[in-house]
Amino acid sequence: MGEVTRTVTIDGSEQGFATTKFDALLSWARKYSLFQYPFVTACCGMEFMSTVSPRFDIARFGAEAPRFSPRQSDVLWVVGTISQRQAPVLRRIYEQMMDPKWVIAFGTCASCGGFYDNYTTVPGLDKIIPCDVYIPGCPPRPEAILDGLMLLQDKIASGDRRPGVVKPRQDPADPKNDLVTLRTSASGRDE
Repeated sequence: MGEVTRTVTIDGSEQGFATTKFDALLSWARKYSLFQYPFVTACCGMEFMSTVSPRFDIARFGAEAPRFSPRQSDVLWVVGTISQRQAPVLRRIYEQMMDPKWVIAFGTCASCGGFYDNYTTVPGLDKIIPCDVYIPGCPPRPEAILDGLMLLQDKIASGDRRPGVVKPRQDPADPKNDLVTLRTSASGRDE
């Protein structure tokens, strides 16, 4: 898509005007209005569904309402294991989505096949369709899901189409993490 520049008149006269990039405005709007299509096949679905609860509230990111038609969706969430029999169906769903479209691999099974190392399981989503964000974990925590969604929003705003991986977080309630932090801050170096 080429770069489009648009002129907007501020005060109704020809003297004052502001120029903005239409693509930047469009990316900003797409970032906060993501219509998701969940392709849930396994146990990670329970963690995925918890993100719509009041505690995690995925609606604040503009991605609340799922669409169960690929033609109305922007984001394809592949949640769980992909078998060889499901691969053509997943490919067809991806092809039915309108451009621009994004794909999130949810969990270890969708990312790399998980602990299933056999002939019936596809060893990763990227063997079938391109993927934009990988969320590792078995299953990933809801916080990681939100991190993946925010990573996707950043990629949409910047126009970056390279795959991204959600980095692991440290649990603030884990006393082991507090001890490492205290040691590092007291001595100025990691012991």
